[in-house]
Amino acid sequence: MKPRINVITLGVGDLGKSVNFYRDGMGLPTQGITGTQFEDGAVVFFHMNDNLILALYPRTALAKDAKVSLGPRSPAELSIGHLVGSKGEVDTIMNQAEKAGATITDPAHDRFWGGYSGYFQDLDGHLWEIAWNPQWDVED
Repeated sequence: MKPRINVITLGVGDLGKSVNFYRDGMGLPTQGITGTQFEDGAVVFFHMNDNLILALYPRTALAKDAKVSLGPRSPAELSIGHLVGSKGEVDTIMNQAEKAGATITDPAHDRFWGGYSGYFQDLDGHLWEIAWNPQWDVED
C-alpha cells in the first residue's frame, strides 16, 4: 500500500443540511448532491487540495454499503486537521465555522507544542482541528 489518502467520507444524518454547512457556511466548492437516482446513492463531493476528496454520505447508507452496524456517534474517534498559515487564519475559520452552525469544543489558543489551534464539531459531531504550526509551510 502506498502512503496516500484520496477520499475521506463522513457519514451524516441530514445530507442537505450538511451540504449547506460545508458549501454555504464554510465555502467549500461542490457540484451538490449527486447519485439521487440510485437507492442509497446520494453523495456529495468536495475537491480539496491535490487529490483529496471530502465526501458526505448518509450514515445509514454508509453503514449499509460497508456492511457494518450503525452504532452511536463518537467524536473522539477521529479528527480532521486543517492547517493554515497564521494564527489569524485559525481565528477566522473558527469564527466562520461557528457562524455556519458548528459547535466550538475548544477555542483557538496557543498549544504546548508551539502552535495555535482550536477544535469544532460540524452538524453531525465530526471533529475538526484548525491549526497553525510554525514548523510547517502551508501552500495556498
